[in-house]
Amino acid sequence: MVLTTLLSVASAVLAVGLLVASGAPFDRAFSQQRGAHLTVRFAGWADSEGAWPAATAHAPGVAAAAGPFALVSVRLRTDGTTTPPGFEPPPLTVVGRASAAGPVDAVTLVEGRWAEAAGEVVLERGSRPPGADVGDRLTTGSVVLTVVGVAGSAGESADAWVVPAQLTALAGERPAAFQMLYRLTAADTRAEVEAGRGAIVAAAPAGAVVGARSFLDVRETAQENTAAFVPFVTAFALLGLAMSVLVIGIVVSGAVGAATRRIGILKALGFTPFQVGRAYVAQALIPGSAGALLGVALGNVLAVPLMAEVAETYGTTAVLIPLRVDIAVPAAALAVVAGAAFGPALRAARMPTAAVLRLGASAAGGRGLRIRGLLGRLPLPRPVTLGLAAPFARPARAASTAAAVAFGALAVTFAVGLGSTLVAVKTDGDPDKGGDVTVRTVARPDDPAPGRPGAEDGGPGAPLPGRPADPAAVAAAIAALPGTASVYRTAQTQVEVAGLKGGAPLVAYEGSTAGSPHTMVSGRWFEAAGEAVAPTRFLRATGTRVGDTVTLSEQGRTVRVRIVGEVFDLGGDGMTLRSAAASVAALRSPFMPADFAVTVAPGTDPADHAERLDAAVAPLGAEAAVTEAGRSSVIRAMQALIAMLTLMLVVVACLGVLNTVVLDTRDRVRDLGVYKALGMTPRQTVAQVLTSVGTIGLVAGAVGVPLGVALHRQVMPAMGSAVGTTIPPADIDVYGAPLLALLVTAGVVIATAGALFPAGRAARAATARALRAE
Repeated sequence: MVLTTLLSVASAVLAVGLLVASGAPFDRAFSQQRGAHLTVRFAGWADSEGAWPAATAHAPGVAAAAGPFALVSVRLRTDGTTTPPGFEPPPLTVVGRASAAGPVDAVTLVEGRWAEAAGEVVLERGSRPPGADVGDRLTTGSVVLTVVGVAGSAGESADAWVVPAQLTALAGERPAAFQMLYRLTAADTRAEVEAGRGAIVAAAPAGAVVGARSFLDVRETAQENTAAFVPFVTAFALLGLAMSVLVIGIVVSGAVGAATRRIGILKALGFTPFQVGRAYVAQALIPGSAGALLGVALGNVLAVPLMAEVAETYGTTAVLIPLRVDIAVPAAALAVVAGAAFGPALRAARMPTAAVLRLGASAAGGRGLRIRGLLGRLPLPRPVTLGLAAPFARPARAASTAAAVAFGALAVTFAVGLGSTLVAVKTDGDPDKGGDVTVRTVARPDDPAPGRPGAEDGGPGAPLPGRPADPAAVAAAIAALPGTASVYRTAQTQVEVAGLKGGAPLVAYEGSTAGSPHTMVSGRWFEAAGEAVAPTRFLRATGTRVGDTVTLSEQGRTVRVRIVGEVFDLGGDGMTLRSAAASVAALRSPFMPADFAVTVAPGTDPADHAERLDAAVAPLGAEAAVTEAGRSSVIRAMQALIAMLTLMLVVVACLGVLNTVVLDTRDRVRDLGVYKALGMTPRQTVAQVLTSVGTIGLVAGAVGVPLGVALHRQVMPAMGSAVGTTIPPADIDVYGAPLLALLVTAGVVIATAGALFPAGRAARAATARALRAE
């Protein structure tokens, strides 16, 4: 009872705690940092000292304010690296702020320290340039800044912070703008935030407010990262709670049922039915309380690494299991223990004393004897037929065992489906990973391959590090190498899309993509001029469907493309449009350096081909490598959670089986003694016990596996919808006939694993002791 309650409470604490953590990580971080409900930008011409922006802190509806902070927008480059043509660092909002603390937006330091002098900068962890770490130097024009810290702002109030005196050098001749951060008295809805913004604008001179950002927009973006966790963690939490209730009920009621004869003795001594029920509740609560306390401790210990990984994925600070979960889960478990003990004890206590005392002698019912006789006619060993007949002697107990095993098989099936779909999603969600070998026209300047011409001494004719190679020369080198089956080229840019704020990424293709495995949700891949494909989120954002036409613009030049397919694409925030280069050539967009996707001929080793191709394109300034699937911290965190939760649920199911087999062998101790006296060996005893539970496990697996498949088919589309995409049916239908047949045996494995210990104990029991026990 202690062990069962311990693991049941631990699994429930972990699952419910993760569910709470997945529900609102942004809100917790925002509350801890006293984040700004409104981040307002004021024009720099209004007041060089920022005196009147500070006066807006007293506007109606403002509860607290911080600032004004001078700010400027600059592009920061990592010092010592060469930026290839076409690559331009994004503009970053740099704010002059003397301290991370404050009444609003108390920024949390993740690494290093806060800036204390000119020449130092603190980067917001979500905005730092690639490769920029503490101690590195960043440049913008003639200004050099040393990174002294990395910090996190839940409201994303800035991309970087410097001391106020540094803003003069960064702004140059431009007047620095000002930033004010506000917490509002009412900010639960967009209407309330907009009302607060209107009051602030009214308190400032006309035209002074040049921009404002609501925390609701930031939260909406942040929740897209966490939303995928909620459906499957909810499923595991409900599954864990249901299994915990079931198994605790089985164990406690079974323990009370085993004491039926003792209840009769208590009645003969004068105990009332209520006193008997109360006594057994107290007896059950003692080990139940010990298990519940240990389970809370174990659940919190197991949650530490998982919570840290989830927090890293969410981009928030690590959190512990909430106190309310630590209180509510064990309280609910103890209520189940009390109910499971009181009901059977009260029923037994209400029976006539003589009848209760007679129940102490265990005997198989008539139904069990008849079925045992029928099965005994089968051409099977006698221990096997006895094991097959055992569940019919106590159908209620067999049903309880089957329910626990079915839950375990359901959990295993669900976990296998989740894991398989996540692997497929990670592979199919990147249309740019279509070839066996990827060739980049820009070699990494910081890691030249040994033996490359000019890699060490920059010899005559060697390309400059980081400079893009000539795409035509690279294409010729790829085509000339034996073993190349097909190749296509891609290049990316950003274009304006009619009706879409901020535009969208565009990937243009040259060459044949017929052999590339692009996963489509609906429609088809583009083939003719003027066709394009787009992911789900792009279609939703623009209000278009497959078959509609969208207008793309670049510096006044426009083209129209027809969407012929919905592609499964998780990159570029799900907004990347893809088309043939000829279809968008009229835009004359400044594309970034190209990549080539190479498919090797049958029988060609991709690794060997990549090595030979790298040697061929290296003198041109390009590099080749085997195409590798991208890594996803979100999927890694999901896989860790799935493995941990599934393991705990399976162990709880095994405990339920162990309990019922212990009770069954105890009730049938006389039968086992008789069998042994007639010559049954210990190995045959184990075979009999395992056959009885194996049969139950097979039936339970046949029930649990379809339920697990159905749960998977409900949860996966919900996970995709939560992050604004549609998971292709091919990635959801991961259960083939061989896998389903293997999963059905999971019920047998769970049942036999739980029965091994009591079966071995029954086999070792001495014959004379077993007969005397009756």
